[in-house]
Amino acid sequence: MTMAATTENGAFSAKLELVLKALSMSRGRLAADLGVDKSLVGRWASGTVTPSQHNLSNLTQLLASKRPGFTMHDWDRDLESLAAQFGVSPPAVNGHAPALNGHAPQPRTEDLTLLAPLLDQARMATERRGKAYEGFWRTTRPSVMMPGLFFHDFGMIRRGSSGMLDFQMGGSGLLWEGWMLPAEGQLFVILYDTVGLTPVFLIFNGVPLPKAELLDGIVTAAALDAARTPSSYPIILERIGDLTGDKAADDARCQELLNQDTRAPVDGLPDNIRRHLLRDIGPEAAAKGGPLLLLAPATGSLTRGVSAGGHLHG
Repeated sequence: MTMAATTENGAFSAKLELVLKALSMSRGRLAADLGVDKSLVGRWASGTVTPSQHNLSNLTQLLASKRPGFTMHDWDRDLESLAAQFGVSPPAVNGHAPALNGHAPQPRTEDLTLLAPLLDQARMATERRGKAYEGFWRTTRPSVMMPGLFFHDFGMIRRGSSGMLDFQMGGSGLLWEGWMLPAEGQLFVILYDTVGLTPVFLIFNGVPLPKAELLDGIVTAAALDAARTPSSYPIILERIGDLTGDKAADDARCQELLNQDTRAPVDGLPDNIRRHLLRDIGPEAAAKGGPLLLLAPATGSLTRGVSAGGHLHG
């Protein structure tokens, strides 16, 4: 069987996305089960590349273990037939490209070239400074849905085969995956919620020293309330461990972290962290010399790094 056969009745990327959705399986989980980098699965799902014959065979065997009877020949099915096989509603067609269970079509390769300058710059910056941010991390953030409470997220930042910093963070059944893009002394993070498939955007202040210990910034996302309210709030990212360099061991450690309880003990937060995360902003605060808007200025930032020998902090 050739990969040409998989695209006769619809793009392979659309079929893969349909199958993952039907199995409630994230791209990260698929990559881990196949033993490949998740950036490669991302390229399959975006339509940038198609799996090699070896990877397609392994993928088919994995799906067969979850859906008995699935074979290589099932990739030849059209989307409607494949959807029926997995017991989900067939995707709608908008006249240009299929939409999978309400999700927008994957961008065309030529559309992605619009991002090429940004991604090239991010890769160069990652080559120079990415090592400073690799490791295991814990966030601390205020709750939008439960005012007065704070939560942690746990995860890992690691340079992937794409040359980008892969960013995985979550806990309590939630998982966000994406990229951290260093640029102009700051860190721009683009994540997506693997359940709701909605984006999350973060900006952190970066560090000039060889190893980052703590980063502060702002997150913008749709809250997990019924209205998915657009929200912005401060967030802190704290290093809690270093990578070993053993990919399997680091993946296993990341999975352990993702299983931790995310609720932060209210009484356990230091006063300076609490004040940093719960700020008085707006007209009344501005009249007293405070900020009018939610900002993460370098002045007063909690961001800090450490030198290679650990003697210099700042």
